[in-house]
Amino acid sequence: MQTELYNIPLNTIEGKPTTLQPFAGKVLLIVNVASRCGFTPQYKELEELYEKHKDEGLVILGFPCDQFLHQEPGSNQEIKAFAESCFRVTFPLFEKTKVKGKEKSELYRYLYKNIRKKPLIFIPWNFTKILIDQEGNVLQRFSPTTSFEKVEAAIKNLL
Repeated sequence: MQTELYNIPLNTIEGKPTTLQPFAGKVLLIVNVASRCGFTPQYKELEELYEKHKDEGLVILGFPCDQFLHQEPGSNQEIKAFAESCFRVTFPLFEKTKVKGKEKSELYRYLYKNIRKKPLIFIPWNFTKILIDQEGNVLQRFSPTTSFEKVEAAIKNLL
């Protein structure tokens, strides 16, 4: 198991220190999210995917990001309220995160370094999805335009 991944320090959307340790042994789908993006309606599909497969071991983790045309300008509290009220999001959300550039978070540095299939542009836009297996292996990146059917098929292969 890739224990390094699970020990990276993070903060929940409420500002509480945590790690990914509670999710060890689960299939993870890490997504950089934004409230004012053309892809924001994907929150609904992500929540549906989470509800459908969470009892089988899927966890979706949302990381708000304001690096793409400032499409996530709100505070963490505003982001949480938006996701919950507009899309009834119940999957875990974390504090606003940098996903690219020299200031990218420790988590995203780890993901860039350890993904098995190296894409040309790792995080091209909001709602890029990264699939991690139960052992903590960073398997695959899905662009924001990848169909949810394709994402779900990859997840089902792991569950």
